[in-house]
Amino acid sequence: MNVNEIMTCNAETIDSQATLAEAAQKMKQLDVGALPVWESGELAGMITDRDIAIRGVALAKDPTTTRVNEVMTPEVFYCFADDDIHEAAELMEEKNIHRLLVLDESNEPAGFVSLADFAVKSRDERLAWEILEKISEPACPQR
Repeated sequence: MNVNEIMTCNAETIDSQATLAEAAQKMKQLDVGALPVWESGELAGMITDRDIAIRGVALAKDPTTTRVNEVMTPEVFYCFADDDIHEAAELMEEKNIHRLLVLDESNEPAGFVSLADFAVKSRDERLAWEILEKISEPACPQR
């Protein structure tokens, strides 16, 4: 099974010079928690609702003047729409992330694949549990 069979389609992007308020409004309108960030025609990072809360609001940054590129996560983990779902799951486990950006054959954002997509659409309950178990491991051993 390929990623394009389980992914959520139509990833919307945001410009790196948009404000945090604009990013939050777009996330609310689309009912999403992450937006790929575009700068000069290229993928520059990812802005999540957590980035806005932790790197913006918690640090008392003005959401009407602070730019997305000031708080975004510059490293973007992605897979391709025609990748096997097991490869995408392995990357999510390795990087300890809940969602992956999916790119099309032109390296344009095509959608996202998330833990929820694996759980609901993959028909592989064991794979979803493996991802959940791996990304839920504590950073430090429990005493």
